[in-house]
Amino acid sequence: MIEHNYEITICSDSVGETAEAVVRATIRQFDAHQVRTKRIGHIKHEDEIRSIMEQVAKTGGFVAYTLVQPELREMMKEEAIRLNVRAVDIMGPMMQAFIDTFNDSPKRKPGLLHQLDEDYFRRVEAIEFAVKCDDGRDTSALLKADLLLIGISRTSKTPLSIFLAHKGLKVSNLPLVPEVKVPKELFLVPGKRIFGLTMDAEHLLKIRTERLRSVGLPYGAKYATLERISEELDYAHSLMKQVGCTVINVTDKAIEETAGIIMNYMK
Repeated sequence: MIEHNYEITICSDSVGETAEAVVRATIRQFDAHQVRTKRIGHIKHEDEIRSIMEQVAKTGGFVAYTLVQPELREMMKEEAIRLNVRAVDIMGPMMQAFIDTFNDSPKRKPGLLHQLDEDYFRRVEAIEFAVKCDDGRDTSALLKADLLLIGISRTSKTPLSIFLAHKGLKVSNLPLVPEVKVPKELFLVPGKRIFGLTMDAEHLLKIRTERLRSVGLPYGAKYATLERISEELDYAHSLMKQVGCTVINVTDKAIEETAGIIMNYMK
C-alpha cells in the first residue's frame, strides 16, 4: 500500500490524452489510490520543459510525455538527466520503430489524433446518442443503435455505453427488471447487435450493498439481497437466450476489457 502522496506529471505538445490514458492504465495495476496525475498540454518551447522538470525535481514523482517535436523530446531527455528525474517517452520508441521498419518519416505535427475530422464528429454524435438513450429512456432509438446493451441493475451498462461511444459507436442500453415489460423494439433488433451483461450474484450483491450505503438507504433492502439478485439474473438470462444475443460475464472485468470483447464481435 502506498502511504504517501505521489504525482505523475503528464506532458504533451498536444492535449496529452494519449499519455494520460497510458498512465491511468498503469496506475490501475497498482494499489495506488493516492497517486495523482497532473497534465500539462500544448507545450511549445524548451523553456517550458525546463521549468516543468525543475518543479518535478522539487516535488518528486516522474514524468510521462508525448512530444512529437524532436527538439522538445531532446530537451526533455537532457533535463531528465540533469535533474535526475525519470521521464518516460510514451510515443518516441513507437515512432522510431515505425521509421526504422518502414523507412518513413513522421509528420511531427502535434494533435493529429484530435483534429476536427469525421471521426471526431462521429464520436460526439455517438456520445450524445448514448446519453439520450441511457437506461432505456428512448426505446424508439433501439433500432438506430449500432449496438444494444441489456442487463440488470449495476452491471456497468452506462459506463460501458459511454466508453464505446468514445470509440464512435452509437450505443443504447436497456435495464432488465422482472416486473417491467421490455419494449417491443427489443425483439426487432438483430441478435448480433445485442450484448447481454451479466455478473456473478455474490459480486453483484457487494456492489448493490455499497450502492445502498452511498445513497443513504437502509441495509437489507430487497434490491441488495441474494434472493432478489438471483431472481433478476434468472429472468435476464432467459430473456437474453430468447433474443439470441451474446452474453458477457463482466465480473472483475474492467470497462476497457468488456469493450474490447464487444468491439471484436462487432468486427
